[in-house]
Amino acid sequence: MDSKPTLDNRKDVSFLVRSFYRKIRKDDTLGPIFNGIIKDWDAHLELLTDFWESQLFLKRKYSGDPIKAHQRTDDFMGNTMTMEHFGIWLNLWFATIDELFSGENAWIAKNRARKMNTMLFMKIFEHRNPR
Repeated sequence: MDSKPTLDNRKDVSFLVRSFYRKIRKDDTLGPIFNGIIKDWDAHLELLTDFWESQLFLKRKYSGDPIKAHQRTDDFMGNTMTMEHFGIWLNLWFATIDELFSGENAWIAKNRARKMNTMLFMKIFEHRNPR
């Protein structure tokens, strides 16, 4: 039996998000991007906690547009975001979840991230190449 806690509430989501973004900010590839764009980390972490709480517990706290946010990030980077960036993000997300949590919601958090990862990259590609 896994002795790690389950991902059950906003406090858990906040702990996950904050632990994860500590890793992101230190990552050689992703750190400069996130640290170059995000000016108010406390507000950003609250927004992402709202987002993941909405994803995991179907609460309507998040109000934002992750597609546009990622398209703006790609524009900021001179349209150089690649699947490698998304792969690093996803690997760090999975590793953080696996370190901290177990159970169904941990699996859901990984599965939703995997699906969003692909969709967001496709939306960035479409944004670069409008028909």
